[in-house]
Formats: sequence, structure tokens, C-alpha cells
Amino acid sequence: MKSSLLSSLPAPKHGGEPRAEDNDIEDHAQGVSGTARTVEGNKPSSKGHRVPPYPHRRAEKFVPRRQADFCDGGAYPEIHMAQYPLNMGKPGSRAADSEGTLALTVNAEGDFNYDAVLTGGRNAAKWQETGHKAIVPKLERLNDAFERPAEEEEEAVAKETILALQGKVDKKQAVMNPKHVPQVPGDAQYIRYTGSSAGAPAAGRIIKMQDMPVDPLEPPKFKHIKVPRGSGSPPAPVMHSPPRKLSAEEQRDWKIPPCVSNWKNNAGYTIPLDKRLAADGRGLQEVQINDGFAKFSEALYIAENKARNAVETRAKMQRELLSREKERKEAEL
Repeated sequence: MKSSLLSSLPAPKHGGEPRAEDNDIEDHAQGVSGTARTVEGNKPSSKGHRVPPYPHRRAEKFVPRRQADFCDGGAYPEIHMAQYPLNMGKPGSRAADSEGTLALTVNAEGDFNYDAVLTGGRNAAKWQETGHKAIVPKLERLNDAFERPAEEEEEAVAKETILALQGKVDKKQAVMNPKHVPQVPGDAQYIRYTGSSAGAPAAGRIIKMQDMPVDPLEPPKFKHIKVPRGSGSPPAPVMHSPPRKLSAEEQRDWKIPPCVSNWKNNAGYTIPLDKRLAADGRGLQEVQINDGFAKFSEALYIAENKARNAVETRAKMQRELLSREKERKEAEL
């Protein structure tokens, strides 16, 4: 009854997630019978098991359940089901148990500590910043750590600041509003002068003394000469190799001709033309004429001859036509 009921049901469209017991049973059956489904052009695996190629996997309803189905590779993305190549992540397998499970710990504040996910394993020897304090600026952390002063201290500091600022303001006000205005050195002074004379009484007079105005744009009358700076510490000695005599060939190699500029002549010397050309480096250049110039001139010569011949031929034909026309008219007359 059960077998007839199962045979009447249609084939499933989507394969469910395989269980571990089904995988073990199918592995055992495949090992005992030694038969496997084959398709033309299938890819053989390392153990002789064949896997359908890419376009035919879903059409053939291929379900990878054994390790031989993966051919030592990864999962098949076109098959939508749970796949465990190399038993990675498979529940109950040794590979999943060997990965290890991290223990859940609690930090000092009583919150769960998830830092072990980043700081464990390969990153154990690295410095990892995983807390919220890593993104908080250092200045804010320092401000939070400092203790705020009491109200009495704040009032005392505020009073001292007010007194200090008031003292500075009073000094500036005293300078701006002086009680005694000092005398300007340019003001006029009046002096009574009485001269001495022999026998006769001297007449007194009043003299007015005042400083002459100074022109601010007047050039200085005295030249300020700076005192030369004294010699400082002696320079460090430079060690040289002992001098040796140069040969005539080395002297010729080291002989550098003077630079003759084509634009500047500050001293106003009369430089010969040959010296200027020698300094220009034109004599060192070899003049090379391209072969194209000869070919071009020859082509021009040939074209000119052809044009002349064509003009002469046209003129000759024109003369013949005129003579024939003249003969025809005479014949008609």
C-alpha cells in the first residue's frame, strides 16, 4: 500500500536538505554496488565517480551528497541546497568540531565580550581595537577623566580673573585720559634777555625760542656705517690628497672653452664671428642632405618636360586644325 502510494506521487521539483543518515546509507549503497549515474561528456572524479557538466546538472537533477561529487573543489552555486565540500560546516562532522567554538565571556561592565572573534586565532599576535573607546577622541576621554572643580573654587578663580582684567582696563583708561598733559618739545619758549653795557643802562628784550620743524621726507644727514663683523671660529680644515702633476693630454681634456652667449654681453667685448660660431657648435655638426631632395628635383624636372611636350603638342594640333579650316573655306570659295 505504501509503495503504491509513493509511486502515484509526482517527482519532487526541489530536493530537500539531505540528512546525515541518508548520506551514510547512500555512500554505503554506492560502495557496494559500484554503479553511478553517467552522462555523455561527464567529468570523472578522482575515484571514478562522474559529475554532469555545468549546463546539465539541474536538468539531470544532480544532487551533491558525497565528497566525490565535489571533485576536491567547492560547492555548486547553481544547485540550491545545503552543500558541505570537504565536510566544512557539516553538523556532526570532525571538520566542524575541529574549528572550535569560542566561549562567551563578560567584560568588566557586565556586557558580553565579542572581541574574541577578532582577537583570536591568527590575530592573536596583532593589536586589535574592538571597543567603542577606540573611536572616541582622546581629548574627550581626558575631559571625562578630569574632575570638575567645586563651586567655591570656580567663584574664587572668577573673582581673580575679573580683578586682573579690571586692572588692565584701568591702566589703559589712565593713559587715554591723562590728568597732566606733558609739554610738546616743539612749543615756543619766551626768554627775557638784558644785555650788559658799560656806563649806559641796557635795554631788555624778549627772545622767542622754538625748534625748527623737521621734514619727515628729508634724507638723513649722517651716513650710518655698520661695524664689520668680527671673525668667527676658523673653518674646519678640508683634507685634500697630495697634488700631482697633470700630463699634457689631461690638460687638453680639462681645457674648457669660454662660454660665448648669443644674448648677453655685459662687459661689451667685441667677439669675433668665428668665435661665436665655434661656441654655437655648428662646426661640430655634419651636414647631411637627404636623398629625397634629389628624387624631388628629378621628379620636378620630368614633370616639367612632360608639361612642355603636352603644351607643344596641343599648340601643333591647334595650328593643324586652323590650317585645315582655312583650306576648307578656300575650297568653298
